[in-house]
Amino acid sequence: MATEVILPRLGQGMESGTIVRWLKSEGEQVEKGEPLFELDTDKVTQEVEAEANGVLLKIAVAEGEVPVGQTVAFIGDKGEAVPEPAGATPPVPPAEAEQPAEPEPAAPPEARATATTNGRIKASPLARRLARERGIDLATLRGTGPEGRIVAEDVERGEVGAPSAPAPGAVPVPAGEVQRLPLTNIRKTIARRLTEAWQIPVFQLQVSAEMTRVNDLVARFRERDPDVRLTVTDVLTKVCARALMRHREVNAEFTEDAILLHPSATIGLAVAAPQGLVVPVIRSAERLSLTEIARVRADLVGRARENKLRAEDLEGGTFTISNLGMFAVQSFTAVLNPPQAAIVAVGATEDRVVPADGGTAVRPMVTLTGTFDHRAVDGAPAAAFLQTVRESLEDPGLAL
Repeated sequence: MATEVILPRLGQGMESGTIVRWLKSEGEQVEKGEPLFELDTDKVTQEVEAEANGVLLKIAVAEGEVPVGQTVAFIGDKGEAVPEPAGATPPVPPAEAEQPAEPEPAAPPEARATATTNGRIKASPLARRLARERGIDLATLRGTGPEGRIVAEDVERGEVGAPSAPAPGAVPVPAGEVQRLPLTNIRKTIARRLTEAWQIPVFQLQVSAEMTRVNDLVARFRERDPDVRLTVTDVLTKVCARALMRHREVNAEFTEDAILLHPSATIGLAVAAPQGLVVPVIRSAERLSLTEIARVRADLVGRARENKLRAEDLEGGTFTISNLGMFAVQSFTAVLNPPQAAIVAVGATEDRVVPADGGTAVRPMVTLTGTFDHRAVDGAPAAAFLQTVRESLEDPGLAL
């Protein structure tokens, strides 16, 4: 009997998802665990894997929004009969299976080095989407990702210096006219959550911390273990996690009938990914060493920029760090990330003239701006939290 392919629930609260693209065609052999289609949710866009071996007998929903639990395809033995699901839409083959009417010129040798699996070009979901939107043939690109996988940067490089054909269904935008960018599920979620955050009564507090010892600590770690690239963000993650355990009033969440104080610090890191702002989390950061935090952070940020985050990577955060120091921003105010009660915005570390031993001295300084949900956190505990963070940055031994 044919196996139904059901739209999975990829995270808490997910009620529907949008099928963006099928990676297999009807009649094609499918292996269990092999990517079957791309699904866009309100948090991530990711490949959904087949849960059975066999032939893709029928695609019941070609594309568009589908509720969780609906049958979208059938996998079974070749020639096996399948029922006709209600509301089915015509199947569409994956773009890489589409062939133009006229033969394309052979790809250059370096492009043909791109990795393939059973004839299918290996590329990240974001790379496939960008290529589709920009009319770029993946077969002409050289993948620089793991095992020759094509990533988003490869697609962007592929259109530099050579105008590409418009994507199927795309309308060329004449010069000087407004370009229309349809909202993705992720962008809609960002807009909705920021609007919700703006309605929360918040207050901001700001402190400056000397970073001499943190900079020395980072330099020593990198020299000792070049394979683990420790960053200031990793130290901030550890310092904030330990401070949250000391000031649990800040590691909080406001609900209609109670304030929830979380027992562990799950730190979210705001990442500017190609698909929009995402906040993957580092769980129980207070228990992790700096090396462990650095490894988890590198993995999360890398997968965020490759659009490979899973729903669980984004859930359960209790506090967020937003760092724009790499853009030479001195200080800024970050918008709260509900339902969390606090977020810290980190500016650039820069040399400043500060009081020292009755005179002045030049020291590397950073400005931290905390935004707090005033329904859950009062000014005094918020100030005490920032004071602990500042003291720990100026003397990391207090937190490490």
